[in-house]
Amino acid sequence: MDDDDILIGSLLEESWLTLEQLAAACTVEPAWLIRHIEEGLFPHAECVAGTWRFTGASLLRARRMRQLERDFDAVPELAALVADMLEEIDSLRSRSG
Repeated sequence: MDDDDILIGSLLEESWLTLEQLAAACTVEPAWLIRHIEEGLFPHAECVAGTWRFTGASLLRARRMRQLERDFDAVPELAALVADMLEEIDSLRSRSG
């Protein structure tokens, strides 16, 4: 577990991030997030009264997707698929250990 995972887990378990906060935390433009939301790549994103809200899990997902797109020149759909698989692995590990 790295420092980012600890930060996400401890500070954001019950907190919400806005679109702008999530974009800043992932060093992406808000437009990057909007495109990915519109493509259905953030299934747990929630819009309340016209304001997007994201969980700590969304932050981890966005960071993973951004890194995959940047490091491997992955298309957003592939980055989302890999993020799905990594989330499933994390879930399985937390159940077994």
